[in-house]
Amino acid sequence: MTDSSLSCLLSGLPDRLPSLRAVYEDLHAHPELSFQEFRTAGVVAGLLRGQGWQVTEGVGGTGVVGVLANGDGPVVLLRADMDGLPVRELTGLPYASHATAVDGEGHEVPVMHACGHDMHVTCLLGATAQLAAAREGWHGTVVAVFQPAEEIGGAPAMIEDGFLDRFPRADVCLGQHVAPAPAGFAGTRPGPVMAASDSLRVRLFGRGGHGSAPESTVDPVVMAAAVVMRLQTIVSRETGSAQTAVVTVGSLHAGTKENIIPDTAELRINIRSTTPAVRGRVLAAVERIVRAEAAASGAPKDPEITPLNSFPVTVNEERATDTVMTALAGALGQERVFTLPQTLTGSEDFGVFGTALGVPSVFWHFGGADPALFQDADPDALLKDGLPATVPANHSPYFAPVPDPTIGIGVTALLAAAAPWLCPADSRPAAGHQI
Repeated sequence: MTDSSLSCLLSGLPDRLPSLRAVYEDLHAHPELSFQEFRTAGVVAGLLRGQGWQVTEGVGGTGVVGVLANGDGPVVLLRADMDGLPVRELTGLPYASHATAVDGEGHEVPVMHACGHDMHVTCLLGATAQLAAAREGWHGTVVAVFQPAEEIGGAPAMIEDGFLDRFPRADVCLGQHVAPAPAGFAGTRPGPVMAASDSLRVRLFGRGGHGSAPESTVDPVVMAAAVVMRLQTIVSRETGSAQTAVVTVGSLHAGTKENIIPDTAELRINIRSTTPAVRGRVLAAVERIVRAEAAASGAPKDPEITPLNSFPVTVNEERATDTVMTALAGALGQERVFTLPQTLTGSEDFGVFGTALGVPSVFWHFGGADPALFQDADPDALLKDGLPATVPANHSPYFAPVPDPTIGIGVTALLAAAAPWLCPADSRPAAGHQI
């Protein structure tokens, strides 16, 4: 890749940014839950067709795939996710979401793009527009994947829907995620970059009755409370200090009235881990504790433990990661591209594409927070100590990347990362990660 080749791909981007911002604000105001991204998919498909891409809709449910072939050369997969979260937005933005939807269990819930997937879609649409307009500056094929349901594992659904046979087989898979870091910065690391994730639903069974006579009941609320507290010891007492694991009970539901002891309680548990050994040990500990607390409470029935979804560790191929980090540094500035010091405890299903295709994949994070929030912060200190508590993180009802300059940076990062494979230069890889 040369500086001139990337300049060709970026030509005209400043003029395109106002329309991309309008797309972003529209998507942010109209989020949709996992596998319900019908409106979003329609917006994406319409814009891709207008740019000249070959478009396939309904892949893996609501996924959209665009293909742009531009002569001989490598095939590069670029991916964005589309789904929102059941969160009530509190940002106060003029384009804030007021949407609601019915979730998979029939409950009406508020919906918000609390994880920045609207930003991902906008940036990829910006990159596809630039690629379509600058065909003289690159060669090869780009597969633009707009994936549904990242929050619950939509990538496997696309693979199971014949993705490998229906679309050109990529030589490399590239993806990105907006983060609550200062806009203008980007970071990743070779090897494991994001943790594995396992989600479970646990139903505890008691024996209901009147709140005034608890001795005649088996109280599942107390049982659930004991489970929640004991689960916290898995990380603090059963996981080594040099190992990484997180156990979170994100949902606990029981009962309907303060003076009625219910029959059941339900917990939803999320587990993060970075190695198969730790994952297996934590999952076994969760089951052991749930069953033991039920037995200790005299539960009339064994608990039900149901897996909800599971994501593998996201792993960046080393040589391809070096290539992408060099490209990002050239586009954003060496001082603005950093190596993550450790595997993030967040999770992703993006790696499913590279694994299924048997090719390298690289996933990076780019900042979307207002740089003014970090005026007195040392970037090295942020890496070491973490972000200030005053900066809303992903999944917060206050999380909303600033459109300017985040959109432009996200588009630039995608194009810069793809350019070593697509742009003619002596150093361009012929396929995969061969430099």
